Amino acid sequence: MSMIHVTLPDGSVNEYAAGITCSEVVMDALGKKHGCIAAKVDGAQQDLMAVLDGNCAIEGIPAASEEGMHILRHSAAHLLAQAVMELYPGALPTIGPAIDRGFYYDFAMEPIAQSDLKAIEKKMHELARRNLSVERVELDQTTLREHFESNQYKLEIIDDKLEAGDGSTIYKQGDWYDLCLGPHVPSTSKLMFVRLTSVSTAYWRGDQDREQLVRIYGLVEPSKEALKTTLNRLEEAKKRDHRKLGKDLQLFHIDEEVGQGLILWTPRGAIVRQELQDFISHHLRRQGYSQVFTPHIGKLDLYRTSGHFPYYQDSQYPPLVERDLMNKLADEGCSCGDLSNMMKSGEIDGYMLKPMNCPHHVKIYSSQARSYRNLPLRLAEFGTVYRWEQSGEISGLTRVRGFTQDDAHLFVTEDQLADEVLGCIELVQIIFNKLGMDDYRVRVGLRDPDSTKYVGDPKRWDKAEDACRAAADSLGVPWSEEEGEAAFYGPKIDFVVNDVIGREWQLGTVQVDYNLPERFDLTYKGSDGELHRPVMIHRAPFGSMERFCGVLIEHFAGRFPTWLTPTQCHIITIREEHKAYANKVSEALRAADVRVEVDDSDNNIMKKIRNHRKLQPAYLVILGDDESQNQTVSLRARNGDQIAGIPLDQFVADISHEISEKATQPALVPPSAE
Repeated sequence: MSMIHVTLPDGSVNEYAAGITCSEVVMDALGKKHGCIAAKVDGAQQDLMAVLDGNCAIEGIPAASEEGMHILRHSAAHLLAQAVMELYPGALPTIGPAIDRGFYYDFAMEPIAQSDLKAIEKKMHELARRNLSVERVELDQTTLREHFESNQYKLEIIDDKLEAGDGSTIYKQGDWYDLCLGPHVPSTSKLMFVRLTSVSTAYWRGDQDREQLVRIYGLVEPSKEALKTTLNRLEEAKKRDHRKLGKDLQLFHIDEEVGQGLILWTPRGAIVRQELQDFISHHLRRQGYSQVFTPHIGKLDLYRTSGHFPYYQDSQYPPLVERDLMNKLADEGCSCGDLSNMMKSGEIDGYMLKPMNCPHHVKIYSSQARSYRNLPLRLAEFGTVYRWEQSGEISGLTRVRGFTQDDAHLFVTEDQLADEVLGCIELVQIIFNKLGMDDYRVRVGLRDPDSTKYVGDPKRWDKAEDACRAAADSLGVPWSEEEGEAAFYGPKIDFVVNDVIGREWQLGTVQVDYNLPERFDLTYKGSDGELHRPVMIHRAPFGSMERFCGVLIEHFAGRFPTWLTPTQCHIITIREEHKAYANKVSEALRAADVRVEVDDSDNNIMKKIRNHRKLQPAYLVILGDDESQNQTVSLRARNGDQIAGIPLDQFVADISHEISEKATQPALVPPSAE
C-alpha cells in the first residue's frame, strides 16, 4: 500500500495511506467536532469526500468562515431547488448562486406568492433531516446533456461554458442532481438552519428580452443561534430601510414620471446633502483644492479617448446624435444597427450624458501649459454623472441612474504621489470620525502579476503600489491586499465600513491612474526643462452623495447628529398665549443659524409631540407658563428624556457649540436615571 505525506495547518506532516479522504484527515487532525464542511488541498477548495492520492497540504474550511459560508449558501440553493422540484414537478431550475448574506435560485415556473414560501421551507427542512449524502459525479458532455435534455436552460449553460467534448460535474443528493462544479457540504443535514425570505421575478441571464423567471431568496447559517442573530439583524435593517425612512422624514422623492433611479431631493433632504458638501468643502479648501464645474454632457470623441466609450457602453446612456445629422441619416435609410456601428467606429460623432467626471477634469488640466511648479494640481467638483442601471437593480438612493460624486482629480509628479495619497486618505478619515463610522477596514487593490489587462510601466506600478501600502499602513486600522482588484490603470484603496448592525458598505475610494495621462498625452515641464508625464489620482471620500446619504440614513436610523438634522429644533407651544415667547425663541435660534420649526397650532401638546417626533428633530423645545415667565426652555430628547429650566441664552450657546463641533449625537438632555 503506497503512503502519502499530508502537511497540516500547524506545519506538521502526517503519513497516511493513499486513498484517504479529506474528511478523514480533517477528523484526525481536529477531532470529530471539527465544524468543517469542506477542505482546501494545496490551496484549492475540495469536498470533504475528495480522495487524496499524493503528497499535499490540507486545511479544513469551517462552516462559519467566509469560504465556508459561501459553500453553505451555495449548497442551500441546491436544497431549495430540490424542494421546489418535489413540490412543483413542472418547474425548471436555472441558476442558484450564493450571494452576500444568502442565496437565491431562479426557476422557470408559474408565479408563486410570498405565502407559498412556508411550504417550500418546510420541504427543505424535511430534506435536511433526511441526511442525504451530497455526491460529486463527473460526466462526459454527451452524458451531461442527456441528464438535462428536458431543461433548455441547463443545456444553454453547458453549450456556453464547455468546450466541445469537455465534460463537467453534477452534484447528487438523493435522486435529485444539479449541474455544478462545487464544492458542497457533505450531507443535507448541514443545512438545517435555513429561512426563505422573499420571492420576486428576474430575467434569464439578466436580459429583459429573455424569459421571466421566479426568483426565491433565502438565508442559511451554521447554527440555530447564528440564524436567530441574522434574522434579528434583518429585522433591524428593515426598520432602518432608507427608502421608508426617507419618505417618513420627507428627505427625497422618486417619481415615475421623472424616471426610475432619478432622485428628487426635497428641502429637508437637500439640507442633509448640502451640510455634507459644506463640511467636505471646508477641508478641500484647507488642503489646497480648486473647485471646478463641468457640463453634464460631452462629445463622444472625449469618451472614446478616455476609453469609456464603447468599452463600458452597456452601463451608459445611449449617445445623442445632432438633429440635422439624424434626419440626414434617416433619409439615407440608416438603420439603428448601422448608426450604432458608425458611432463605435468613430465615423460620426455625438454627445453623451457624462458617465464620469475625469475626462472633463483632464481637459481642464490640458487647457494650459503646466510646470512642475504648478503641481500638485487638485481639481474638485460635486459632479453629477449618469449610468444606465437595469430596472431590477435600482434601489432607493443606493443604486440610481443619476448621482453626484464628491469627485476630485489630482495631477502630481511621481515624487509627490505618496504624500498626496496620504492627504486623500486623511479626508476619508475625517469624514468617518465625524460621523461615528469608526468600524471600517481598508482594502488595497493590486494588479494580478499573471494578468495582461494592466497598462503602464511595471516600475511605476511598483512605486504606486508601495505608496498605497504605506498609506494603508499609516491608518492604524485593519487592511488587506487583494491581487487582481486594481483598476486596469493603477492600484486603489477602498474603505469598507461596518454599520451599527454589522453590514458592510464600500464607501470612500482613492485610485492611482497612469492610463488617462497617457491617453490624453498630458505633460508638464520638469525642473530639467524636459516634458514629463504626470500621475493622476482619483478620489471620492463620499463616493456617490446619493448612496452615502442612503447609508447614513440607515446607519443613524434617521436620527442624524444635530449638525446634519434637517430641522434641529421643533418649538412647541402648550397654549395660545405662549406664541409670543415662541417667536422670541425661534428668532434667537435662527440668529445663531439653528434650523427651527414652530408649531403654535391649536392641537393639544401630546398630539404636537407625536407629530413632530416623526421627523426626528434633535430637540423638541416645549414652551409653557414657566418657560415664558422665566425666559427658559424645556427640552425633550428623541428617546423621551426631558430637562426643564434651561436659560434661553445658555440653550442657544450650547446647541450652537454642539453644531459647530459636529458632535456625533445630540447630548444636551442628560439621560434619565432609570
